[in-house]
Amino acid sequence: MTTHVLGDTTVLLGRSLRHITRSIDTIITTAITPIAMMLMFVYVFGGAINTGSSSYVSYMLPGILLITIASGIAYTALRLFTDLKSGIFERFHSMPIARSSVLWAHVLTSLVANLISLVLVVAVALLMGFRSGAGVLAWLAVTGILLLFTLALTWVAVIAGLTAKTAEGGGAFSYPLIFLPFLSSAFVPTATMPGPVRWFAENQPVTSIVNTIRSLFTEQPIGSDIWVALAWCAGILVVAYVFASSAYRRKIA
Repeated sequence: MTTHVLGDTTVLLGRSLRHITRSIDTIITTAITPIAMMLMFVYVFGGAINTGSSSYVSYMLPGILLITIASGIAYTALRLFTDLKSGIFERFHSMPIARSSVLWAHVLTSLVANLISLVLVVAVALLMGFRSGAGVLAWLAVTGILLLFTLALTWVAVIAGLTAKTAEGGGAFSYPLIFLPFLSSAFVPTATMPGPVRWFAENQPVTSIVNTIRSLFTEQPIGSDIWVALAWCAGILVVAYVFASSAYRRKIA
């Protein structure tokens, strides 16, 4: 049974990836917005923000990477919504394939597409002066956290794609997620924020994830941030997966 699911998922993943290669502009578009933000913040606002000894592009890159993911998952919801409305889901379910493979193909496609976008953003950051003395293990840890965050938000996107009434509605859920890093330690130290905003910034998931990635890049002690970040990612993943699975069962019933 497991082999059957893996085989079906692989075939459908190939189908989704082929769609992406025929519409590479979606990945480029996903990366352009975060890159534009990075250029604006570094060259317009960066000189006014004190980040200590590190350059501002190095300071803000973790937040830009999370915004890249939040932008990318909107396309996951859109692709899922399009498949539902086109009737391809019903066609797949009439075939002798594992039903879960249809959903997992979209999830894995999201991971691949977002990983490509993240690589593009990091490449531009390097051109802008980003440097890190982090070793291989630190980079692997950063990659793992980003993939876990992507997986968690992708299941949130699955919920939106399955329940949306319009294509615009399917992608609109990502707007608050894109805005969330601005109320965190991603762009300015939380110590500069007024009381209520500072409390929110220090107790929402983005701050712990940003602080963890930033510490890994700069080879600083991580402390408890990594456990808070992993707990947030795992919690969002579990809750989103449960609700997405329930919505999927109702949709195909």
